[in-house]
Amino acid sequence: RTIMKTFTLVIGASENPTRYSNMAIRRLRSHQLPTHAIGLKPGKVEDVIIETGHPAFTDIDTVTLYIGPQHQDDIVSYVLSLQPRRVIFNPGTENSRFQQQLLDAGIQVEIACTLVLLGTGQY
Repeated sequence: RTIMKTFTLVIGASENPTRYSNMAIRRLRSHQLPTHAIGLKPGKVEDVIIETGHPAFTDIDTVTLYIGPQHQDDIVSYVLSLQPRRVIFNPGTENSRFQQQLLDAGIQVEIACTLVLLGTGQY
């Protein structure tokens, strides 16, 4: 594969500045990391458009989740179809069945906080 996968996809994005997904988008952009976002409602955070549904991205390196396990069933096959290098389960999003499906597909799973990873240089 020659396509360089460089984007982080924030799933569960919100325009509400008090939401962790919003903080993550702003922090990713402050680190000059290319970012896509999907949320329940269309919108924008800084220069990142929040899309809805399941856009056909081809350049996703990392998916970072901000939706609880009870809302993840309809994104499992979508995330697998993106073939990201890794998926970050932020606090409160852990889902052992989804995590196992990712591992079975050869995708790295991290149980971590995106904001902490960025803040400590481990992203």
